[in-house]
Amino acid sequence: MSLSVLLLGTSASRPTVERGVASVALVREGETLLVDCGEGTQRQMMRYGVSFGLADVFFTHFHADHVIGVIGLMRTMALQGRTDPLHLWGPRGASKVLRSAERFGFDRLSFPVEVHEIAPGERIARAGYAMVPYAVEHRGAAAVGYALVEEIRKGRFNPERARELGIPEGPLWGQIHRGNAVTLPDGRTVAPSELVGEARPGRTVVVTGDTRPCDATREIACDADLLVHEATFGDEEAERAVETGHSTAREAAVVARDAGVARLVLTHFSARYSRDAGELEREARSVFGSAVAARDGMEIEVPFRDRVADGVEG
Repeated sequence: MSLSVLLLGTSASRPTVERGVASVALVREGETLLVDCGEGTQRQMMRYGVSFGLADVFFTHFHADHVIGVIGLMRTMALQGRTDPLHLWGPRGASKVLRSAERFGFDRLSFPVEVHEIAPGERIARAGYAMVPYAVEHRGAAAVGYALVEEIRKGRFNPERARELGIPEGPLWGQIHRGNAVTLPDGRTVAPSELVGEARPGRTVVVTGDTRPCDATREIACDADLLVHEATFGDEEAERAVETGHSTAREAAVVARDAGVARLVLTHFSARYSRDAGELEREARSVFGSAVAARDGMEIEVPFRDRVADGVEG
């Protein structure tokens, strides 16, 4: 089952020649979830092949560089004849801001817009996974990050051992894999533990949005497969990071290290790093060796932890 993360916009506050503003697409088994929708997101979606058939947009907060692009996105969807509902999710203030975006301009939309105002910890359950908002620390805003958390998977079924035990392939195999003991025609009882291995972890991807480094991120990202953490500034702007409620690349790396994540992707860079974020990547890697500075269009495949990890692509 595939899971990938596509960075659509990696600039902070305003777009630059090289980078669009905040937006991340999570694509799981063909389903697309958009986190934030800054100015020009719809063009980035076209450029990098993200489907406009998505059903959900999750907002981390409502500063303009994270939300203004939803106006154009909804208008384009209407021009394409969309009729399916679009679900917009966000923290306190979502209803006021997103209803204003829906009404912007004179054209009526061709589809219903459902706005959901959510609280930190309020799990949004889906088939096989949940989106979990959690409170972050960002100046002057009700702000959340999001964790995509997959359910625990069943252990691997051992078909060779099943055949050795004389269990015919078919419904009995399915019952055992679902955790049920079965009785064979000769009276033997076979327990699932004889044929099914230990349960296997699902995957966890955390997207912080704008935030200072905080314990809430460390907790929800504990042992995560991927952490996408803002890194607006470098070491020389550490004081400004505190003043504006943002993080430095080094601070993001400390969070990743403390949480024990498998990989860290840095994003949301100040315009001064637009052409080359290598300085930020080096600062982060001095703390966390697998840190990568994102660029627009970068795609990261997220494998299951019982497989050999793939590299960063795109």
